[in-house]
Amino acid sequence: MRLSICHQKWLIPLIFLTPAMLGLFLFKIYPIFLAIWESFFIESFGVGGGKIFVGWENFTLLWNDFVFWRSVRATAILTVVINPVQISLALALALLLQRRSRHIRLIRSLFLLPIGIALPIATIIWGLMLNPNDGLINAMLGIFGISRQPFLTSEDQAIWAIVAIATWKGVAFWMLFLLAGLEDIPRQLYEAVRIDGANWLQRHRYVTLPMLRRTILFVLVADTATNFVLVVPMIILTQGGPRQSTNVLMYEAYRTGFLFQDFGKSMAIVTILTSITMLVIALQVLFLGDRRGANK
Repeated sequence: MRLSICHQKWLIPLIFLTPAMLGLFLFKIYPIFLAIWESFFIESFGVGGGKIFVGWENFTLLWNDFVFWRSVRATAILTVVINPVQISLALALALLLQRRSRHIRLIRSLFLLPIGIALPIATIIWGLMLNPNDGLINAMLGIFGISRQPFLTSEDQAIWAIVAIATWKGVAFWMLFLLAGLEDIPRQLYEAVRIDGANWLQRHRYVTLPMLRRTILFVLVADTATNFVLVVPMIILTQGGPRQSTNVLMYEAYRTGFLFQDFGKSMAIVTILTSITMLVIALQVLFLGDRRGANK
């Protein structure tokens, strides 16, 4: 009887987790190992076709490829800029929308609207607004006497336009997680530090940020993984240009594989991108993770 009850304790959760674990393996884990395996081959277009094992040749070609290194640079700029911008704005909005007021539900709904708009549709709308000739953004700038800006057609401004699009789409989503974390912080802690004379900034420094540490880490990790594979705005608006300024690694993998039919090299880029993503996430967890358990 005891054995039966013990089995039920782990068997029932296992039954419910199995579909999710299968989906995770089929759509996440398996493609990673497949990409690694395919990166060691090239397509043979001779008689009979097939694949030829070339070892590290695809990686060697990338090492000497100027376009690849421009893609690394564009990816680094995008990630370094967009992550702190998105998380800072998401936290600021979460703190703002945490307040209790009469119309807070309506206000929250308005800020959550970007979540309901698919990224391709949002990208097209932003592309129209950023049009250098008759876009809405330039029309608004003209009201303040600012000259027309090239935005997506400028080598210097295109990457920042992509940052603006991704930030508008992503901030509301990450705000939900941070808002849930804020709601979970006991109000008594704020009351205690308020009695001790802490001002608004001190309350958030000594209560909000420490209590929100794990939530912020989760959002940072998830946001990093998401932004590393951001490719829709590049496909729809810039095609990696102007002059490779928005040709991030994910778009370079797409371009190499689907436009140039060099799938081995494309998989090599995906393998490198996956490795970089895992390394950055590991460093984030290492330096920002909660060490209290390790110190006990």
